[in-house]
Amino acid sequence: MASHSSCPSVGDIDESTPLLLNVSTAEAQNPPQSITPLPKTKIAVLCLVRLADPIAFTQIFPYINELIAFLHVTDDPSQIGYFSGLVESTFAVSQLLFIYHWARLSDQIGRRPVIMAGTLGVALSTMYFGVSSSIIDLLICRCIAGVFAGTASVVHTVLGEITDSTNQAAAFPLYGLVWPIGSIIGPLIGGSFSNPASQFSIFEQTIFDQHPYFLPCFVAGLLSIAGFIMAYFCLEETLPAKQRSSPEKNHIPCALKHKTDCDEVTPGSPSARELFSFPIIRALSLSGFALEANGTSFGVLYVLFCYSPIQSGGLAFPPSTIGYSLAFAGVIAGSAQAFLMPFLLRRVEAAKIYNLSIAAWPITFLILPTLNMIARYGLDESTGQLDSRSHSALWVGIVVVLALSRVGGIAYSASMILIRNNVPKPSYLGSANGLVQSSMCFSRCISAAFASSVFAFSDKYNVLGGYFWALLHASIALIGCSLARNITRNSRNMLDAS
Repeated sequence: MASHSSCPSVGDIDESTPLLLNVSTAEAQNPPQSITPLPKTKIAVLCLVRLADPIAFTQIFPYINELIAFLHVTDDPSQIGYFSGLVESTFAVSQLLFIYHWARLSDQIGRRPVIMAGTLGVALSTMYFGVSSSIIDLLICRCIAGVFAGTASVVHTVLGEITDSTNQAAAFPLYGLVWPIGSIIGPLIGGSFSNPASQFSIFEQTIFDQHPYFLPCFVAGLLSIAGFIMAYFCLEETLPAKQRSSPEKNHIPCALKHKTDCDEVTPGSPSARELFSFPIIRALSLSGFALEANGTSFGVLYVLFCYSPIQSGGLAFPPSTIGYSLAFAGVIAGSAQAFLMPFLLRRVEAAKIYNLSIAAWPITFLILPTLNMIARYGLDESTGQLDSRSHSALWVGIVVVLALSRVGGIAYSASMILIRNNVPKPSYLGSANGLVQSSMCFSRCISAAFASSVFAFSDKYNVLGGYFWALLHASIALIGCSLARNITRNSRNMLDAS
């Protein structure tokens, strides 16, 4: 094993220094002799804490459009998409404003208190969402939720600090299962527990009768509180300066080589401008913007598409069916993370995986309109039902679309690996995660409102038969594919330079 002198000092690192050191320079010259044991207990605790966030976030999807209609925000059904997009954009705007600050704060006070504050804040704001009585209430609670959800990047940082390059191929796919599992549980909660008074007599003449969407919010909030309790009792601090362990354990895994090769890490919290000066970090930030535009737009468009009448270009699904389909998408995503991702990481570079998964998005958007065509063709006007053949074909198409969208979602896990592998200095990991996550949040601010507005515009003016939204987002996804190639080029250039 190489001595400590083989690691560049922090003063020697500048823009010309290869950033993909853990796989290019150090490990190429000094391959690790053994694989670091996977910290299964720590990863399990981290995943359980993180699980509360996707549940709280996705549980509103099956019923958000019905909630907007229930509150009589607008009397024009075609305008509901505008307001549901506005609610989601408010979440993203507030998250954008605070995510990088949470990341830098965690570099100063520690990861654990920041994660606990975020989890508790999401829990309370989720419960408040369920008793909202106006669009203003919805916007306020989503704003609060967005502020505290900004701590998600800190959770990513903790994962990077408890793993190294020898075990990340196993660790990151496990962590990547959290969002798919949450996206299964969340829509099931939202679709199954909404309008409980109309389903179960026990809820009649109660708060659940006056606020028919409070029960799913209450259940999701309780799960977030459970995550807060888990963080309080089980989550260990990973910031070296705040750890209570012995001095020899107070180091984070060196991103330059193997864990034991670099014990001394100079703490520091870099500015966003300094991080953005590194080509690979800049490429990850810009491509992350495009990735989030695809993922957020698909989430908004899919729900609107399923909710809208068939004659208006949708599928006319009830909230329960939307919830079940989203849960199924979570099953697909979980399977991809558990089986496909580890297989690919052992055989293909993370940058190439990122590039290939991004390429699935244009196809995904283009297939969606064909589902409405199938529904229109098989619709019996007298009964309002589809014939059996069209019904089967429709669900085959839905499975294909959801599978492609989950393949595109693999890029999120690949992005976390690329950030960890390319961080300029180990002490910069928290801020680097915050910067890339900020780019994604900025995209989310625009994408949710933009996607819903384009859908409403296409429907209202029948642009391209009402399918203009699909063609436009497929074109945007193609731009994202071009941005993703910059990551592969930067990685290849650094490998050549090394």
